[in-house]
Amino acid sequence: MTDHAATPTASATEPRLADLDAGALAAGYAAGAFTPRAVAEDVIARIEAREPELNALYLFDAAQVRADADAATERWATGSARGPLDGVPVTVKENIARAGQPKPAGTAIPNPPMAAQNAPTTDRLLEAGAVIIGSTTMPDWGMLSSGVSSLHGITRGGLNPAHTSGGSSAGAGAAAAAGYGPLHVGTDIGGSIRLPGSWQGLTALKPSEGLIPLDVPYTGRAAGPLTRTAADSVRLMAVIAQPDPRDYLTRAYAGMEWSTEALAPTGMRVALQLDAGSGLPVEPETRAAIEHAAELFAEAGAIVEPLAPFIGPEVLDGIVGFWRSRSFADYSALTPAEQAVVLPFIVEWCRAGADFSAAETVRNRGMMDEMARLTRAATAPYDLVLSPVTPVAAFPAEDPMPILDPLQTMGHISFTAPYNMSGQPALSIGAGIQEDGRTIGLQVAAPIGSDDRLLRIATWFETVRGAEAAVDWSRLP
Repeated sequence: MTDHAATPTASATEPRLADLDAGALAAGYAAGAFTPRAVAEDVIARIEAREPELNALYLFDAAQVRADADAATERWATGSARGPLDGVPVTVKENIARAGQPKPAGTAIPNPPMAAQNAPTTDRLLEAGAVIIGSTTMPDWGMLSSGVSSLHGITRGGLNPAHTSGGSSAGAGAAAAAGYGPLHVGTDIGGSIRLPGSWQGLTALKPSEGLIPLDVPYTGRAAGPLTRTAADSVRLMAVIAQPDPRDYLTRAYAGMEWSTEALAPTGMRVALQLDAGSGLPVEPETRAAIEHAAELFAEAGAIVEPLAPFIGPEVLDGIVGFWRSRSFADYSALTPAEQAVVLPFIVEWCRAGADFSAAETVRNRGMMDEMARLTRAATAPYDLVLSPVTPVAAFPAEDPMPILDPLQTMGHISFTAPYNMSGQPALSIGAGIQEDGRTIGLQVAAPIGSDDRLLRIATWFETVRGAEAAVDWSRLP
Protein backbone atom coordinates (compact mmCIF):
# COMPACT_ATOMS: atom_id res chain seq x y z
CA MET A 1 0.00 0.00 0.00
CA THR A 2 1.32 3.44 -0.93
CA ASP A 3 0.31 6.24 1.41
CA HIS A 4 1.11 9.92 1.58
CA ALA A 5 -0.33 11.09 4.91
CA ALA A 6 1.36 14.04 6.55
CA THR A 7 2.32 14.23 10.20
CA PRO A 8 -0.11 16.60 11.96
CA THR A 9 1.40 19.89 13.05
CA ALA A 10 0.43 21.95 16.06
CA SER A 11 -1.66 25.01 15.29
CA ALA A 12 -4.59 26.97 16.63
CA THR A 13 -6.84 25.13 14.19
CA GLU A 14 -5.43 21.65 14.70
CA PRO A 15 -8.24 19.06 14.84
CA ARG A 16 -8.74 17.08 18.00
CA LEU A 17 -7.17 13.63 18.07
CA ALA A 18 -10.49 11.84 17.67
CA ASP A 19 -10.95 13.55 14.29
CA LEU A 20 -7.58 12.69 12.75
CA ASP A 21 -7.62 10.20 9.90
CA ALA A 22 -5.84 6.88 10.19
CA GLY A 23 -2.87 8.07 8.16
CA ALA A 24 -2.32 11.07 10.41
CA LEU A 25 -2.63 8.88 13.50
CA ALA A 26 0.01 6.44 12.27
CA ALA A 27 2.33 9.32 11.37
CA GLY A 28 1.78 10.92 14.77
CA TYR A 29 2.47 7.66 16.59
CA ALA A 30 5.66 7.10 14.61
CA ALA A 31 6.86 10.66 15.28
CA GLY A 32 6.04 10.48 18.99
CA ALA A 33 3.69 13.45 18.68
CA PHE A 34 0.98 11.59 20.61
CA THR A 35 0.12 8.06 21.68
CA PRO A 36 -2.67 5.56 21.06
CA ARG A 37 -3.70 6.03 24.72
CA ALA A 38 -4.11 9.79 24.19
CA VAL A 39 -6.18 9.17 21.09
CA ALA A 40 -8.32 6.58 22.88
CA GLU A 41 -8.99 9.05 25.70
CA ASP A 42 -10.19 11.67 23.22
CA VAL A 43 -12.43 9.15 21.47
CA ILE A 44 -13.85 8.05 24.84
CA ALA A 45 -14.53 11.70 25.70
CA ARG A 46 -16.33 12.16 22.38
CA ILE A 47 -18.41 9.04 23.02
CA GLU A 48 -19.32 10.14 26.54
CA ALA A 49 -20.44 13.52 25.18
CA ARG A 50 -22.48 12.32 22.20
CA GLU A 51 -23.52 8.73 22.87
CA PRO A 52 -26.44 9.52 25.20
CA GLU A 53 -28.14 11.18 22.23
CA LEU A 54 -26.81 9.22 19.25
CA ASN A 55 -27.00 5.67 20.68
CA ALA A 56 -24.48 4.31 18.15
CA LEU A 57 -22.74 1.71 20.32
CA TYR A 58 -24.09 -1.63 21.52
CA LEU A 59 -20.93 -2.91 23.24
CA PHE A 60 -18.51 -0.39 24.74
CA ASP A 61 -15.99 -1.16 27.48
CA ALA A 62 -13.86 1.90 28.20
CA ALA A 63 -11.50 -0.06 30.44
CA GLN A 64 -10.80 -2.58 27.67
CA VAL A 65 -10.30 0.22 25.15
CA ARG A 66 -7.74 1.84 27.45
CA ALA A 67 -5.93 -1.47 27.99
CA ASP A 68 -5.74 -2.15 24.25
CA ALA A 69 -4.55 1.43 23.60
CA ASP A 70 -1.87 1.04 26.29
CA ALA A 71 -0.62 -2.12 24.60
CA ALA A 72 -0.44 -0.30 21.26
CA THR A 73 1.35 2.62 22.92
CA GLU A 74 3.97 0.23 24.24
CA ARG A 75 4.45 -1.35 20.82
CA TRP A 76 5.03 2.03 19.16
CA ALA A 77 7.41 3.05 21.97
CA THR A 78 9.50 -0.11 21.56
CA GLY A 79 9.59 -0.12 17.78
CA SER A 80 7.36 -3.18 17.50
CA ALA A 81 4.22 -1.65 15.99
CA ARG A 82 2.22 -4.17 13.98
CA GLY A 83 1.59 -1.80 11.09
CA PRO A 84 -0.11 1.49 10.24
CA LEU A 85 -3.38 0.56 11.97
CA ASP A 86 -1.71 -0.28 15.29
CA GLY A 87 -3.46 1.82 17.92
CA VAL A 88 -6.00 3.26 15.46
CA PRO A 89 -9.62 3.28 16.76
CA VAL A 90 -12.15 1.18 14.86
CA THR A 91 -15.70 -0.06 15.40
CA VAL A 92 -17.44 -3.14 14.02
CA LYS A 93 -21.15 -3.72 13.50
CA GLU A 94 -22.79 -5.94 16.11
CA ASN A 95 -23.34 -8.78 13.60
CA ILE A 96 -19.56 -9.02 13.04
CA ALA A 97 -18.58 -11.62 15.60
CA ARG A 98 -16.29 -10.87 18.54
CA ALA A 99 -15.42 -13.98 20.54
CA GLY A 100 -17.41 -14.27 23.76
CA GLN A 101 -19.71 -11.38 22.91
CA PRO A 102 -23.45 -11.58 22.14
CA LYS A 103 -24.87 -11.16 18.62
CA PRO A 104 -28.50 -10.11 19.09
CA ALA A 105 -28.91 -8.75 15.52
CA GLY A 106 -30.72 -5.71 16.85
CA THR A 107 -33.58 -7.58 18.48
CA ALA A 108 -34.61 -7.61 22.15
CA ILE A 109 -35.11 -11.38 22.07
CA PRO A 110 -33.69 -12.77 25.35
CA ASN A 111 -30.51 -14.85 25.48
CA PRO A 112 -28.96 -13.84 22.14
CA PRO A 113 -26.38 -16.20 20.64
CA MET A 114 -22.81 -15.78 21.85
CA ALA A 115 -19.98 -15.70 19.34
CA ALA A 116 -17.69 -18.69 19.79
CA GLN A 117 -14.93 -17.09 17.75
CA ASN A 118 -14.07 -13.86 15.99
CA ALA A 119 -15.27 -13.09 12.50
CA PRO A 120 -12.47 -12.87 9.92
CA THR A 121 -12.72 -9.07 9.95
CA THR A 122 -12.31 -8.97 13.73
CA ASP A 123 -9.25 -11.21 13.53
CA ARG A 124 -7.61 -9.07 10.85
CA LEU A 125 -8.18 -5.88 12.86
CA LEU A 126 -6.78 -7.36 16.05
CA GLU A 127 -3.78 -8.79 14.22
CA ALA A 128 -3.11 -5.30 12.87
CA GLY A 129 -3.23 -3.84 16.39
CA ALA A 130 -6.32 -1.72 15.81
CA VAL A 131 -8.16 -0.70 18.98
CA ILE A 132 -11.75 -1.93 18.74
CA ILE A 133 -13.76 0.80 20.44
CA GLY A 134 -16.96 -1.22 20.41
CA SER A 135 -19.72 -2.92 18.44
CA THR A 136 -22.22 -0.66 16.70
CA THR A 137 -25.99 -0.91 16.66
CA MET A 138 -28.32 -2.23 13.97
CA PRO A 139 -32.11 -2.55 13.56
CA ASP A 140 -33.95 -5.84 14.03
CA TRP A 141 -32.36 -8.53 11.81
CA GLY A 142 -30.80 -5.78 9.72
CA MET A 143 -33.98 -5.46 7.69
CA LEU A 144 -34.57 -1.73 8.13
CA SER A 145 -32.88 1.27 6.55
CA SER A 146 -32.79 3.15 9.83
CA GLY A 147 -31.52 2.87 13.38
CA VAL A 148 -34.85 1.82 14.92
CA SER A 149 -34.44 -1.32 17.02
CA SER A 150 -36.45 -3.26 19.59
CA LEU A 151 -33.20 -3.74 21.57
CA HIS A 152 -31.39 -0.44 21.15
CA GLY A 153 -34.20 2.05 20.71
CA ILE A 154 -33.31 4.74 18.17
CA THR A 155 -29.85 5.36 16.76
CA ARG A 156 -29.65 8.92 15.43
CA GLY A 157 -27.60 10.57 12.72
CA GLY A 158 -24.21 11.93 13.73
CA LEU A 159 -24.66 15.05 11.59
CA ASN A 160 -28.14 15.89 12.84
CA PRO A 161 -29.75 13.71 15.52
CA ALA A 162 -33.20 14.60 14.21
CA HIS A 163 -32.40 12.62 11.07
CA THR A 164 -32.00 8.90 10.57
CA SER A 165 -28.56 7.37 10.81
CA GLY A 166 -29.50 5.12 7.93
CA GLY A 167 -29.31 1.38 8.22
CA SER A 168 -28.84 -1.32 8.73
CA SER A 169 -25.26 -0.26 9.55
CA ALA A 170 -26.87 2.39 11.71
CA GLY A 171 -24.40 2.72 14.55
CA ALA A 172 -21.43 2.42 12.19
CA GLY A 173 -22.62 5.39 10.16
CA ALA A 174 -23.41 7.47 13.24
CA ALA A 175 -20.06 6.63 14.83
CA ALA A 176 -18.18 7.58 11.67
CA ALA A 177 -20.02 10.87 11.26
CA ALA A 178 -19.74 11.76 14.96
CA GLY A 179 -16.01 11.03 15.09
CA TYR A 180 -15.71 7.92 17.25
CA GLY A 181 -12.32 7.45 15.60
CA PRO A 182 -11.67 7.15 11.84
CA LEU A 183 -12.50 3.55 10.88
CA HIS A 184 -15.84 1.73 10.97
CA VAL A 185 -16.99 -1.59 9.47
CA GLY A 186 -20.58 -2.30 8.48
CA THR A 187 -22.42 -4.92 6.43
CA ASP A 188 -24.65 -4.55 3.39
CA ILE A 189 -27.17 -6.80 1.62
CA GLY A 190 -29.23 -4.18 -0.23
CA GLY A 191 -27.61 -0.86 0.64
CA SER A 192 -26.92 -1.09 4.36
CA ILE A 193 -23.44 0.45 4.10
CA ARG A 194 -24.15 2.97 1.34
CA LEU A 195 -27.44 4.31 2.76
CA PRO A 196 -25.85 5.47 6.04
CA GLY A 197 -23.02 6.79 3.88
CA SER A 198 -25.36 8.84 1.71
CA TRP A 199 -27.40 10.19 4.60
CA GLN A 200 -24.34 11.15 6.67
CA GLY A 201 -21.89 12.45 4.07
CA LEU A 202 -19.46 9.52 4.32
CA THR A 203 -17.41 7.45 1.91
CA ALA A 204 -18.88 3.97 2.27
CA LEU A 205 -17.90 0.95 0.17
CA LYS A 206 -19.84 -2.22 -0.55
CA PRO A 207 -16.90 -4.29 -1.88
CA SER A 208 -16.77 -6.98 -4.52
CA GLU A 209 -18.44 -10.23 -3.47
CA GLY A 210 -16.20 -12.28 -1.22
CA LEU A 211 -13.39 -9.72 -1.10
CA ILE A 212 -13.90 -9.25 2.65
CA PRO A 213 -14.57 -12.68 4.17
CA LEU A 214 -17.63 -13.19 6.36
CA ASP A 215 -18.32 -15.75 9.04
CA VAL A 216 -21.97 -15.94 7.91
CA PRO A 217 -21.91 -15.51 4.12
CA TYR A 218 -24.99 -15.53 1.91
CA THR A 219 -26.06 -14.15 -1.42
CA GLY A 220 -25.59 -10.40 -1.69
CA ARG A 221 -24.10 -9.89 1.75
CA ALA A 222 -20.86 -7.95 2.12
CA ALA A 223 -18.85 -6.19 4.80
CA GLY A 224 -17.12 -2.91 4.14
CA PRO A 225 -15.83 0.43 5.42
CA LEU A 226 -17.67 3.58 6.44
CA THR A 227 -15.23 6.47 6.80
CA ARG A 228 -15.06 10.23 6.45
CA THR A 229 -12.57 10.01 3.57
CA ALA A 230 -11.81 7.65 0.72
CA ALA A 231 -8.20 7.38 1.93
CA ASP A 232 -9.35 5.89 5.22
CA SER A 233 -11.47 3.34 3.37
CA VAL A 234 -8.31 2.39 1.45
CA ARG A 235 -6.34 1.98 4.66
CA LEU A 236 -9.04 -0.22 6.17
CA MET A 237 -9.44 -2.34 3.04
CA ALA A 238 -5.69 -3.01 2.99
CA VAL A 239 -6.12 -4.88 6.28
CA ILE A 240 -9.52 -6.58 6.11
CA ALA A 241 -9.69 -7.54 2.41
CA GLN A 242 -7.78 -10.80 2.81
CA PRO A 243 -8.97 -14.36 2.05
CA ASP A 244 -10.19 -16.57 4.86
CA PRO A 245 -11.32 -20.21 4.49
CA ARG A 246 -14.31 -19.66 6.79
CA ASP A 247 -16.11 -17.83 3.96
CA TYR A 248 -17.06 -20.28 1.21
CA LEU A 249 -17.97 -17.36 -1.09
CA THR A 250 -14.45 -15.92 -0.92
CA ARG A 251 -12.84 -15.90 -4.35
CA ALA A 252 -9.21 -15.63 -5.37
CA TYR A 253 -8.89 -12.02 -6.45
CA ALA A 254 -5.75 -10.70 -8.09
CA GLY A 255 -3.63 -8.62 -5.75
CA MET A 256 -4.87 -5.07 -5.33
CA GLU A 257 -2.83 -1.91 -4.87
CA TRP A 258 -4.40 -0.16 -1.92
CA SER A 259 -3.13 3.30 -2.79
CA THR A 260 -4.41 6.67 -1.59
CA GLU A 261 -3.17 8.34 -4.80
CA ALA A 262 -6.04 10.03 -6.64
CA LEU A 263 -6.97 8.64 -10.05
CA ALA A 264 -8.86 10.88 -12.48
CA PRO A 265 -11.39 9.15 -14.78
CA THR A 266 -9.74 10.51 -17.93
CA GLY A 267 -10.66 8.39 -20.94
CA MET A 268 -12.94 6.11 -18.96
CA ARG A 269 -16.36 5.16 -20.28
CA VAL A 270 -18.84 6.22 -17.62
CA ALA A 271 -22.59 5.58 -17.48
CA LEU A 272 -25.02 7.96 -15.80
CA GLN A 273 -28.20 6.34 -14.48
CA LEU A 274 -30.89 8.63 -13.12
CA ASP A 275 -33.87 6.24 -13.33
CA ALA A 276 -33.59 2.83 -11.68
CA GLY A 277 -36.70 1.48 -13.39
CA SER A 278 -38.31 0.65 -10.07
CA GLY A 279 -38.77 2.09 -6.62
CA LEU A 280 -39.25 5.71 -5.57
CA PRO A 281 -38.72 8.65 -7.93
CA VAL A 282 -35.49 10.59 -7.52
CA GLU A 283 -35.95 13.83 -5.62
CA PRO A 284 -35.04 16.98 -7.61
CA GLU A 285 -32.13 18.11 -5.41
CA THR A 286 -30.65 14.62 -5.52
CA ARG A 287 -30.94 14.47 -9.29
CA ALA A 288 -29.28 17.87 -9.68
CA ALA A 289 -26.35 16.84 -7.45
CA ILE A 290 -25.77 13.62 -9.39
CA GLU A 291 -25.96 15.42 -12.74
CA HIS A 292 -23.39 17.94 -11.48
CA ALA A 293 -21.12 15.11 -10.36
CA ALA A 294 -21.36 13.59 -13.85
CA GLU A 295 -20.32 16.95 -15.31
CA LEU A 296 -17.17 16.84 -13.16
CA PHE A 297 -16.35 13.40 -14.57
CA ALA A 298 -16.86 14.71 -18.10
CA GLU A 299 -14.68 17.74 -17.44
CA ALA A 300 -11.92 15.36 -16.33
CA GLY A 301 -12.04 13.62 -19.71
CA ALA A 302 -14.47 10.78 -19.03
CA ILE A 303 -16.89 9.73 -21.76
CA VAL A 304 -20.24 10.05 -19.97
CA GLU A 305 -23.29 8.34 -21.49
CA PRO A 306 -26.86 7.93 -20.20
CA LEU A 307 -27.82 4.47 -18.98
CA ALA A 308 -31.45 3.37 -19.30
CA PRO A 309 -33.26 1.58 -16.48
CA PHE A 310 -32.43 -2.11 -16.35
CA ILE A 311 -34.28 -3.48 -13.28
CA GLY A 312 -38.07 -3.75 -13.48
CA PRO A 313 -40.40 -3.54 -10.44
CA GLU A 314 -41.14 -7.26 -10.55
CA VAL A 315 -37.47 -8.05 -9.93
CA LEU A 316 -37.10 -5.74 -6.94
CA ASP A 317 -40.47 -6.85 -5.56
CA GLY A 318 -39.47 -10.49 -5.89
CA ILE A 319 -36.25 -10.02 -3.92
CA VAL A 320 -38.02 -8.11 -1.16
CA GLY A 321 -40.63 -10.87 -1.11
CA PHE A 322 -37.94 -13.47 -0.59
CA TRP A 323 -36.39 -11.44 2.24
CA ARG A 324 -39.83 -11.32 3.87
CA SER A 325 -40.12 -15.11 3.65
CA ARG A 326 -36.64 -15.62 5.05
CA SER A 327 -37.32 -13.31 7.99
CA PHE A 328 -40.71 -14.91 8.58
CA ALA A 329 -38.97 -18.28 8.86
CA ASP A 330 -36.81 -16.79 11.63
CA TYR A 331 -39.80 -15.14 13.27
CA SER A 332 -41.98 -18.26 13.18
CA ALA A 333 -39.26 -20.26 14.93
CA LEU A 334 -39.49 -18.02 18.00
CA THR A 335 -41.63 -18.68 21.06
CA PRO A 336 -44.69 -16.44 21.54
CA ALA A 337 -42.83 -14.56 24.29
CA GLU A 338 -39.88 -13.97 21.96
CA GLN A 339 -42.13 -12.92 19.08
CA ALA A 340 -43.71 -10.31 21.35
CA VAL A 341 -40.47 -8.31 21.64
CA VAL A 342 -39.64 -8.09 17.92
CA LEU A 343 -40.17 -4.61 16.49
CA PRO A 344 -43.85 -4.36 15.38
CA PHE A 345 -42.90 -2.92 11.97
CA ILE A 346 -40.67 -5.94 11.32
CA VAL A 347 -43.39 -8.33 12.48
CA GLU A 348 -45.89 -6.88 10.03
CA TRP A 349 -43.26 -6.69 7.29
CA CYS A 350 -42.16 -10.32 7.55
CA ARG A 351 -45.62 -11.79 8.13
CA ALA A 352 -46.34 -10.95 4.50
CA GLY A 353 -43.77 -13.62 3.68
CA ALA A 354 -46.10 -16.29 5.07
CA ASP A 355 -48.51 -15.70 2.19
CA PHE A 356 -46.14 -16.88 -0.53
CA SER A 357 -46.51 -20.43 -1.79
CA ALA A 358 -43.47 -22.64 -2.15
CA ALA A 359 -43.45 -21.96 -5.90
CA GLU A 360 -43.68 -18.20 -5.35
CA THR A 361 -40.85 -18.32 -2.82
CA VAL A 362 -38.63 -20.15 -5.30
CA ARG A 363 -39.49 -17.65 -8.02
CA ASN A 364 -38.77 -14.76 -5.65
CA ARG A 365 -35.39 -16.28 -4.79
CA GLY A 366 -34.70 -16.56 -8.49
CA MET A 367 -35.05 -12.80 -8.84
CA MET A 368 -31.68 -12.44 -7.08
CA ASP A 369 -30.06 -14.26 -9.97
CA GLU A 370 -32.11 -12.30 -12.47
CA MET A 371 -31.05 -9.00 -10.92
CA ALA A 372 -27.42 -10.13 -11.05
CA ARG A 373 -27.74 -11.08 -14.72
CA LEU A 374 -29.46 -7.83 -15.71
CA THR A 375 -27.01 -5.67 -13.78
CA ARG A 376 -23.90 -7.26 -15.20
CA ALA A 377 -25.29 -7.13 -18.74
CA ALA A 378 -26.29 -3.47 -18.51
CA THR A 379 -23.05 -2.28 -16.92
CA ALA A 380 -20.55 -4.47 -18.81
CA PRO A 381 -19.62 -1.79 -21.40
CA TYR A 382 -18.59 0.72 -18.73
CA ASP A 383 -15.65 1.41 -16.47
CA LEU A 384 -17.93 3.16 -13.97
CA VAL A 385 -21.64 3.70 -13.38
CA LEU A 386 -22.82 6.89 -11.64
CA SER A 387 -26.22 7.13 -9.97
CA PRO A 388 -27.88 8.32 -6.80
CA VAL A 389 -27.27 6.06 -3.82
CA THR A 390 -30.93 6.45 -2.96
CA PRO A 391 -33.75 8.52 -4.44
CA VAL A 392 -34.54 10.28 -1.14
CA ALA A 393 -32.74 12.30 1.50
CA ALA A 394 -32.58 11.40 5.20
CA PHE A 395 -35.94 11.01 6.98
CA PRO A 396 -36.83 11.45 10.68
CA ALA A 397 -34.80 9.27 13.05
CA GLU A 398 -37.95 7.82 14.59
CA ASP A 399 -39.18 6.35 11.29
CA PRO A 400 -38.18 2.75 10.49
CA MET A 401 -38.17 3.36 6.73
CA PRO A 402 -38.65 6.22 4.26
CA ILE A 403 -41.80 4.30 3.23
CA LEU A 404 -43.93 3.83 6.35
CA ASP A 405 -46.20 1.10 5.02
CA PRO A 406 -44.46 -2.22 5.81
CA LEU A 407 -46.44 -3.95 3.05
CA GLN A 408 -44.94 -1.76 0.33
CA THR A 409 -41.68 -2.74 -1.32
CA MET A 410 -38.33 -1.19 -0.38
CA GLY A 411 -38.50 1.49 -3.03
CA HIS A 412 -35.43 3.32 -1.73
CA ILE A 413 -32.92 0.53 -2.54
CA SER A 414 -33.54 0.38 -6.29
CA PHE A 415 -30.10 1.82 -7.09
CA THR A 416 -28.12 -0.06 -4.43
CA ALA A 417 -29.49 -3.63 -4.39
CA PRO A 418 -28.47 -4.49 -7.98
CA TYR A 419 -24.77 -4.36 -7.06
CA ASN A 420 -25.26 -6.63 -4.05
CA MET A 421 -26.73 -9.26 -6.35
CA SER A 422 -24.19 -8.75 -9.15
CA GLY A 423 -21.25 -8.81 -6.76
CA GLN A 424 -19.80 -5.59 -8.17
CA PRO A 425 -18.21 -2.98 -5.90
CA ALA A 426 -20.23 0.18 -5.35
CA LEU A 427 -19.56 3.09 -3.04
CA SER A 428 -21.33 6.14 -1.73
CA ILE A 429 -19.47 9.43 -1.63
CA GLY A 430 -20.77 12.84 -0.64
CA ALA A 431 -21.83 14.80 -3.73
CA GLY A 432 -24.03 17.55 -2.35
CA ILE A 433 -25.78 19.11 0.59
CA GLN A 434 -29.38 20.22 0.32
CA GLU A 435 -30.55 23.64 1.41
CA ASP A 436 -31.93 22.05 4.58
CA GLY A 437 -28.53 20.50 5.39
CA ARG A 438 -29.27 16.91 4.41
CA THR A 439 -26.49 15.18 2.49
CA ILE A 440 -26.67 13.55 -0.95
CA GLY A 441 -24.57 10.54 -1.87
CA LEU A 442 -23.23 9.73 -5.32
CA GLN A 443 -23.05 6.00 -6.02
CA VAL A 444 -20.11 4.90 -8.15
CA ALA A 445 -20.12 1.25 -9.23
CA ALA A 446 -17.39 -0.61 -11.10
CA PRO A 447 -16.49 -4.08 -12.43
CA ILE A 448 -15.86 -6.92 -10.00
CA GLY A 449 -12.36 -6.87 -8.58
CA SER A 450 -11.64 -3.20 -9.28
CA ASP A 451 -12.20 -2.00 -5.71
CA ASP A 452 -8.74 -0.48 -5.41
CA ARG A 453 -9.21 1.60 -8.57
CA LEU A 454 -12.71 2.59 -7.49
CA LEU A 455 -11.43 4.03 -4.21
CA ARG A 456 -8.70 5.95 -6.04
CA ILE A 457 -11.39 7.52 -8.22
CA ALA A 458 -13.33 8.40 -5.06
CA THR A 459 -10.17 10.06 -3.75
CA TRP A 460 -10.03 12.11 -6.96
CA PHE A 461 -13.69 13.07 -6.67
CA GLU A 462 -13.06 14.46 -3.20
CA THR A 463 -10.61 16.93 -4.76
CA VAL A 464 -13.04 18.29 -7.36
CA ARG A 465 -16.51 18.17 -5.79
CA GLY A 466 -16.09 21.50 -3.99
CA ALA A 467 -16.41 22.43 -0.34
CA GLU A 468 -20.12 23.08 -0.76
CA ALA A 469 -20.70 19.39 -1.54
CA ALA A 470 -18.77 17.99 1.43
CA VAL A 471 -19.40 17.90 5.17
CA ASP A 472 -17.19 20.25 7.20
CA TRP A 473 -16.26 17.77 9.91
CA SER A 474 -14.45 20.45 11.94
CA ARG A 475 -17.79 22.07 12.75
CA LEU A 476 -19.19 19.03 14.53
CA PRO A 477 -19.09 18.86 18.34
